[in-house]
Amino acid sequence: MLRNLGIAAAVFGAAAVALGAFGAHALRGELDVAAIQVWHTAVEYQFWHALALALLAIAGFAPARDARWWRASGLAFVVGITLFCGSLYALALGAPHWVGAITPLGGICLISGWLLLGLAFWCVAAKD
Repeated sequence: MLRNLGIAAAVFGAAAVALGAFGAHALRGELDVAAIQVWHTAVEYQFWHALALALLAIAGFAPARDARWWRASGLAFVVGITLFCGSLYALALGAPHWVGAITPLGGICLISGWLLLGLAFWCVAAKD
């Protein structure tokens, strides 16, 4: 599972760069300023959470670590990136407003990922 989280981090990171470039070049002039800002927000959140996902995958590989909380955090980040950023990309491209109801669910997953990551570190510290 940790290997898959590392791979997911790499894919999300590469996609964030590609989607950022796409938004800056191909979508400029096609979307209004507000839609471009929504797109930029999605790229930014995707990149930062891909980086967090990569770091927790690395930390989860450390010897003598209980990987359960690392995996849970990673899964929450993957789902959060998909729902939060995916819904923002869709909204920027003109998806119906109801798609915006998905965004907070993704945000809850991202917040949960950070809290689970804290729990993972708490458990590691408790063993030391």
